[in-house]
Amino acid sequence: MLLYQRANGGWPQYKGNATDYRKKITVAQKAQLLIDKTLPDATIDDKSTTYEINYLVKAHAQTRNPEYLKAAEKGINYLLQAQYPNGGWSQSYPDTSSYHKHITFNDGAMTDALGVLKSTAEKIDGYSAVDKKIAAKAKTAVAKGVQCILKAQYYQNGVLTAWGAQHHYKTLQPTSARKFELASLSSSESVAVLEFLMSIPNPSPEIKQAVRAAVAWLDKVKITGITTQRITDATQPTGREVKVLENPQAVSWARFYELETNKPIFTGRDGIKRYTLAEIENERRVGYSWYNTRPAKLLSTDYPAWVKKWEK
Repeated sequence: MLLYQRANGGWPQYKGNATDYRKKITVAQKAQLLIDKTLPDATIDDKSTTYEINYLVKAHAQTRNPEYLKAAEKGINYLLQAQYPNGGWSQSYPDTSSYHKHITFNDGAMTDALGVLKSTAEKIDGYSAVDKKIAAKAKTAVAKGVQCILKAQYYQNGVLTAWGAQHHYKTLQPTSARKFELASLSSSESVAVLEFLMSIPNPSPEIKQAVRAAVAWLDKVKITGITTQRITDATQPTGREVKVLENPQAVSWARFYELETNKPIFTGRDGIKRYTLAEIENERRVGYSWYNTRPAKLLSTDYPAWVKKWEK
């Protein structure tokens, strides 16, 4: 893990991050990793960097190895350096080419970064060992991040709703990323934002308003009566298929909703917006999560508990 850390303190993205670090590294691989340290490919996508920081903090608490703490602090400083002045984080830094420059809620990127900094600022879960100067900076960064979240929350015809997977790095409006990720409102990503906001003690009236509005939106756009099933299908190019089936008891959410209408949208690699999953190519149907049930627990359990605690 220390070898994979880049010189700027961040980590690049690897598939199966946790298992990669358990593999033995050859002499040639080690030499290459040392050369790669200057690459500008660090990212917070798919828990990259935040996973390593959390792991190293825990490892330091268990072993008291100063190298682990040093690397973790370097990673935290990377997050601080990568934060935009408006409080957001791009998917990658310093490489902000193409859509990578946009503020990224997708796959929990920004909320994972805020989670690390919040733990640093609050000195919890082993983060009490982090340098006090870094902790002070983390506290400021968290406050800026919260304000960015509140400003980015989307108004739909004057009604406060939720968040998209990506927001423009300047205007804070929902924006597109890859061709099959159009500007939209995102159910799963909004849950991650809500989970972070609801973790903040003594929430301000602005945070309470944001939480109430996003929860109301999630309840409004829930889809009842259908479920999805993944099957083997030799007639399809991928050998797999996703079926949308009727189920009167099922409740789910689309991953993306049209900004103006709240209609579920689905997009293939051609970038054309469609309104049913069956209309996009098989590779994208089976290669992406178009429906989810993540908001269910938040609406049924987490939010009521939050209301009971803070809405007095």
